[in-house]
Amino acid sequence: MSNQKAAVYRETTTTIKTEGDDEAHHPYAFHVSGPRKVSVPNWRDLINSSWKDGNYKRTVIACFIQAVYLLELDRQENRSQENALAPKWFIPFKYKLSRTLIDERDGSIYGAILEWDRSAAMSDFILIRPSCAPRAVLALRGTILKGPTLRRDIEDDLRFLTWESLKGSVRFNGALEALKSISDGYGSHNVAVAGHSLGAGFALQIGKSLAKQGLFVETHLFNPPSVSLAMSLKNMGEKAVVVWQKVKSMVSSKVNDTSNMEEVACTDPAAFNKWVPHLYVNNSDYICCYYTDPAGGSNGGGDKENVRPPSAANGHVAAKLFVLSKGKQKFLEAHGLEQWWSDDLELELALQSSKLISKQLKSLYSLPPPSSAMNRQ
Repeated sequence: MSNQKAAVYRETTTTIKTEGDDEAHHPYAFHVSGPRKVSVPNWRDLINSSWKDGNYKRTVIACFIQAVYLLELDRQENRSQENALAPKWFIPFKYKLSRTLIDERDGSIYGAILEWDRSAAMSDFILIRPSCAPRAVLALRGTILKGPTLRRDIEDDLRFLTWESLKGSVRFNGALEALKSISDGYGSHNVAVAGHSLGAGFALQIGKSLAKQGLFVETHLFNPPSVSLAMSLKNMGEKAVVVWQKVKSMVSSKVNDTSNMEEVACTDPAAFNKWVPHLYVNNSDYICCYYTDPAGGSNGGGDKENVRPPSAANGHVAAKLFVLSKGKQKFLEAHGLEQWWSDDLELELALQSSKLISKQLKSLYSLPPPSSAMNRQ
């Protein structure tokens, strides 16, 4: 009897050890694939906040988005609170999970609100929130090619590819409501929205929706989608207009101003000056690389690896564009989120005013200045 009990004990402890080892060496565990040199908040941040460093902010916010991916994977793999992977990606930075955004059609998690955890910070003698650290962050994940969420993710991918808009999506409405809620609760200057890939498409469009209302939310977009059928058709139409203009100018010397029929930049409104999204793109990623093209991708392709992003034209700043160029890379590496917290990351910053960004933000250009009531935050 004692030998039987000993055998059961050995089998049980072996199983537990194996499961623990699997969790400790999981490829998505924070200590395995997370940033190596990023510091966690401490009392020194009260004097000199790490959040003032753009590299630190980019790294931490990318970790928050990774947490949303893992919230969905934890759900799919039935992980408990004790062995969940997602919390390790935001708890070290003194943030807590406030709310998950759930697609009721399939139960998948596509976003989350992370809030500054004051009690956790106090335990490490961080008496106040460090300067430039957002009170709350809405993080939105991209496509997961696995499990029950695949169908809904692909639907939204195709929606953007076809229409260059995500407004018809159930998730767009849920994300917009969540961002509006925390902006009203904490003030738009105290919150941020961020997304990767498809999530970046949502973040861009809900951020723009709030900007139209005079609420300017800090926005971080990692590998945002830049290619769509609608954009291609627009570019084809614009090329046809240019060709027609050249033909007319050759036929009739009296027509001197036909070349001015192209779309021209509008004057800067208040929203255009106050809402400047941050875009992080990789030249080897064909999904987002056309943001570096001054023609907005109208050249129809070509080698994007050595393209240098143009600086802002006429002093107009549409976005802060951070470009990563490492030569030829495989798509999954160039489109991955992990690259944005890499230790050896070298980015080129350009104040971008490309035709593509101008198209996506065009509805802001002609807005009247927001009223003081709407701009109170």
